[in-house]
Amino acid sequence: MRYFFIRQLYIVLSLLILCFFPLNVSATLQSAETYKLLIIDSQKGEPYKTARESALAELKRRGYEEGENLVVKVYSLGNYEGTGNNIWKIEKQNQYDAILVNGTIATMSFKKLVFNNPKVPVVFVAITDPVGVGVIDSFDTPPKSNFTGVCYPVPVAERLGFIRQVMPKVKKIGLVYADMPQSHSYLEWLQDALASEEFKDIELITRKVPFIKSEGGHKRMAMLAKSHIKELDPLVDVFMSPNDQMGVQRPFVEVVYETATKPLVGLGRKDVMEKWGATISIYPSMVSAGTKVGHKIVQLFQGVPIQDIYPEYPDSSVAFDLNKAEKFGIVIPETLLQKTTDIIH
Repeated sequence: MRYFFIRQLYIVLSLLILCFFPLNVSATLQSAETYKLLIIDSQKGEPYKTARESALAELKRRGYEEGENLVVKVYSLGNYEGTGNNIWKIEKQNQYDAILVNGTIATMSFKKLVFNNPKVPVVFVAITDPVGVGVIDSFDTPPKSNFTGVCYPVPVAERLGFIRQVMPKVKKIGLVYADMPQSHSYLEWLQDALASEEFKDIELITRKVPFIKSEGGHKRMAMLAKSHIKELDPLVDVFMSPNDQMGVQRPFVEVVYETATKPLVGLGRKDVMEKWGATISIYPSMVSAGTKVGHKIVQLFQGVPIQDIYPEYPDSSVAFDLNKAEKFGIVIPETLLQKTTDIIH
C-alpha cells in the first residue's frame, strides 16, 4: 500500500512538471528574443555619429544590447540617395523590427523604398524638414504612415532670437549654404521669419555652393565657400552656419574663422566647445535626440503601434567661447551664461 501511494504521488508530480515545463520554456524564449535594427546614416561624421551612439546607448540602458538580444547593422550612404536602393535589396529579406534613418538624405532614400509599408517601421533623426519631405504631416498629429522620429534643427525664430539677444546691433547676417534639400527648407523658413515684425529689420545676404556628394564632399564645399565668405565679410555683421551637411562639419567652421573678420554663429556644440571656430552656438542636442529616438525604437520593440508614437523636436542648448566673444567685442548676457555649462573661458 505504501509503495502504491508513493508511486501515485510520483506520477502526479511528474505530470505537474510536464504541465509547467512548456510555460517555463516559453518564458525563457520570450526573454531571450532577439531584435533587429537597421541604421542608415546619410554620411559618416556629425551629427549622425552622436545621434546614432546616443540611440544605441538608450537601447542598452533599457535592456537591448548588441551581442545579447539586439542585432544592429549600420550603413552610410555617403550622401548618395540612390545607395539606399542597393542596401535595401540586400537587407529587406531580414525583416527588421525597426529602421533608423539618420539625416535628410537617408530619410528621403527610404521614403521611396518603404513609405506606407506597415511591416517596416521607420524612425528618423537629424532630418531638417520631415514635413517637407513628406514622411509626417506635423508634430502635433499622429504619424500618417510608418515614419516617426525626432527632427534636427532648433526652430528658426529661436535661433534668430538668440542672435539678437547676444548681438542686439546685428542688422546683416551672412549665410553661405550648400545646394541641398535641407538648405532649401531652412532658407525658406529664414525668409518667412525675417518677414515678421520681430525680425524685419535684419537683412539676410546669401550665397550658394553646389552640393558635392561623397563622404568628403563637405570639405570640398567648404573650400568653395571661402570666396563667398571673403566677398560677404565687409557687408555683414555676423555669419551663420547653414543648416546642411557643409555647415555641420568642422571644415566649414574653420574656413569661416580663418577667412572672416566677423563672428560665426555655429550650428552645433562642437563648433564652439571643440574650438572649431564659432563664437556662439544654439544647437539641437543630438544626445537628447538620440535618447528620444532610442525610446521610440524600444516602444516599437514592445509592440506599440507607430501611430501612437508622435514625432518630436530636439531639445536645444547654447555654447559660448568667451575669448572669441571678447575679440569681436561681444558681451554675453549674464542671463544666458547662467543657463549653460558649455562655456570656454
